[in-house]
Amino acid sequence: MLSFYSTEELLNIGFKAIGENVNISRKSSIYNPSTISIGDHVRIDDFCILSGGEKGIEIGSYIHIAAYSAIYGSGGVVLKDFTNLSSRVVIYSVTDDFSGLSLTNPTVPAEFSNVQKGEVILNKHVVVGTNSTILPNVVVGEGVAIGAHSLVKQDVQPWGIYAGIPVKKIKNRKKDLLVKEEKLFKLNNSK
Repeated sequence: MLSFYSTEELLNIGFKAIGENVNISRKSSIYNPSTISIGDHVRIDDFCILSGGEKGIEIGSYIHIAAYSAIYGSGGVVLKDFTNLSSRVVIYSVTDDFSGLSLTNPTVPAEFSNVQKGEVILNKHVVVGTNSTILPNVVVGEGVAIGAHSLVKQDVQPWGIYAGIPVKKIKNRKKDLLVKEEKLFKLNNSK
């Protein structure tokens, strides 16, 4: 048995959309696939969780999601092209209110909880380091690199390297990779 679903199996899962050259581990967990769209050249490794939810998950092209990562899309999650999630990254577009004013967890009726939802957007060329967490209502700017073990709870500006709990800008990130992206597209268009 192969480690990744076959193309036919992927089509039968019932995704909203599925591109070409998509490799998803058979050991991943997929919930609400009808609210999940996946572009071209995507790899999702073992033990990842994709939970589409109400607003869903939109995964662009040339994306890698490493083992044990989780994306909870009830409030909406967008991963634009060339995004990379290292192992054990968690993206929450929904969270409980931990202030003590409400009860928490999904077994509690809505009238007793205060679930907070908000879209999370990772723009092109974002890299998120291992064991990092991104909370609802966050936009990660183009070209951002998030260091390992970081917490992102507010927007971060493009082309920076950020790290910490919560993240702080460490320095600017180089844009040389844009030249390589252009060469890749020229190569693909010449075929």
